[in-house]
Amino acid sequence: MQDLVIKRVGVLLRPSTPELKESFLELKSVFNRHGIEVFIESISGGMIDLIGMDLDILCKQCDILVTLGGDGTLISAVRRSFTYDIPVLGIYAGNLGFLADVGFDEIEDFVAKLAAGRFRIDERAVLEAKVLKDNEATTFYAFNDIVLTRSSISNMISIKTLVDGKEFNTYYGDGVIVSTPTGSTAYNLSSGGPVLFPLTNVFALTPICPHSLTQRPVVLPGKFSIEMKTPKSRAVIIVDGQDMVELEQNQSLYIRLASKTAKLIHREEFNYFDVLKEKLKWGE
Repeated sequence: MQDLVIKRVGVLLRPSTPELKESFLELKSVFNRHGIEVFIESISGGMIDLIGMDLDILCKQCDILVTLGGDGTLISAVRRSFTYDIPVLGIYAGNLGFLADVGFDEIEDFVAKLAAGRFRIDERAVLEAKVLKDNEATTFYAFNDIVLTRSSISNMISIKTLVDGKEFNTYYGDGVIVSTPTGSTAYNLSSGGPVLFPLTNVFALTPICPHSLTQRPVVLPGKFSIEMKTPKSRAVIIVDGQDMVELEQNQSLYIRLASKTAKLIHREEFNYFDVLKEKLKWGE
């Protein structure tokens, strides 16, 4: 049982999917029947011809956020709302996701449980990254991963990496993925990285197509911080596959786990290993 009392929810829809209007109206009706007010985020509202609310106001006035779409929609919502410390519930409109584990056909039953406090909140690690330029820091957060990769497809990239200020490794290849436990089943997994249990306080460094076969993924404790720089070329930083930042030659990228966590709402019976078996076809 959760102490959080849910009276107002803010909804975000998968972008460029106006056909979700009927699903949103049905979702709103279900919440309303349980005495819960529903508000829609302004961009999502504009997509389906409804007046919405700016995300900042939505996060301040609502108890939780609800995403309707897939894992990408949920990841975007978590990143955009991270500073407000608001729990996020992912409802999938399609196939089961790693993060959005409540199906649209389960809404009636699950909202009743939400109203009764029968749900759980999982806290998941988030990466905090900084780039310094002219003594000014640009800070961004990643729920899944931060990828440092080459800016030109014709050349490999050399990435000097330090852990807690001490030289650790120089990666030579297509780049490096720095992954949270949540993001370990995304690009990290397809690049040969390890699957990490999502509630652990660690992160992984996984080389992308390394020039040397001795370069292997490494899992580091969450208390460590890393610095990455590219002495011989410019590079590109890709944040959760959604945002892109340029890194100048020999400029440093600093990464650590954020002091706060992202909060995901799940069914009480949610089991991560069941999701792994379903999504990765383990045991078949």
